[in-house]
Amino acid sequence: MTHDNDISQQLAEAVKAAVKQRTPLAITGSGSKRFYTGEAAGEKLDVTGHRGIVSYEPTELVITARAGTPLAEIEATLAEKGQMLAFEPPYFGAAATLGGAIACGFSGPRRPYAGAARDHVLGARIINGRGEILHFGGEVMKNVAGYDVSRLMVGARGTLGVLLEISLKVLPKPAREITLGFATTVDKAVATMNTWGAQPLPLSAACHVGDTLYVRLSGSELGVLAARAKLGGKALDKSDEFWRDIREHRHGFFQGDAPLWRLSVPPATASMDLPGQWLLDWGGAQRWLRSDAPAADIRRETETAGGHATLFRRAGQNGASFHPLPAAVATLQQNLKRAFDPEGRLNAA
Repeated sequence: MTHDNDISQQLAEAVKAAVKQRTPLAITGSGSKRFYTGEAAGEKLDVTGHRGIVSYEPTELVITARAGTPLAEIEATLAEKGQMLAFEPPYFGAAATLGGAIACGFSGPRRPYAGAARDHVLGARIINGRGEILHFGGEVMKNVAGYDVSRLMVGARGTLGVLLEISLKVLPKPAREITLGFATTVDKAVATMNTWGAQPLPLSAACHVGDTLYVRLSGSELGVLAARAKLGGKALDKSDEFWRDIREHRHGFFQGDAPLWRLSVPPATASMDLPGQWLLDWGGAQRWLRSDAPAADIRRETETAGGHATLFRRAGQNGASFHPLPAAVATLQQNLKRAFDPEGRLNAA
């Protein structure tokens, strides 16, 4: 078997060769999130062979794995010790890898209550656009000196470097979970989610779809039962399956050909004046909209609410379409790109 350092060096040499030959590189994983990242231009750099768990310290709540490691393998290993990736990364495909989840910055329903993918990254080893292998951050939760460059890789979609290894904070699985359903309108649901979110309740997910508000409680047996008695509602059968379907976009709401928009807005935002079907997640902070409305209308309405909108999926679309950045932020992003990949060889559009 090829040694890990050999594979890392081979990938680094491939980047150096691309720079020398002025050839763009398309970092390629399992392809589960290509609908979002789009097809990058250039020669494919396959990173799926760079896989495996490097270290796992259950008592320290830290795991380090190579970027090509399947998420399923990581979560199975954690489950054996009663632990989990608390940001609940969506797979969008059975072969989904850790590198793809981090590069896209995806988080699941637990995100508002346990933190986003970025919050759980402790360190990373990457290859920059010069073909240099760099190591940022650490492998312990106390290692937080200075600016955490490793977290810049989260959501960068491979444009700042080729991910080699990622160290993540993990958390214990809750002793008990239950999901409650409440028949209510969207505006009442928004008010309820924000009211409950400000109270000492063991919330771990909250969404509204159709005419029902769904709330997941996670924690100790006594804590969950006490919260259930306080809130009321009807217990949902197959709770795990419901949240998995929300996370993986298998719920009926996500089926169909209408463009799918992801809106990030303040969680207390009232109903927005846009046509289409809605699903509110993350306690109201993430809103999914299926609509044929013009992009300019959707983005204008979202900006008015203090947020931004991404065209997440559309038939025939090559990657997501992102909200235009403010000039100052766009300049900062360009400067970061030049610092990490001065020749612009990695995952060029």
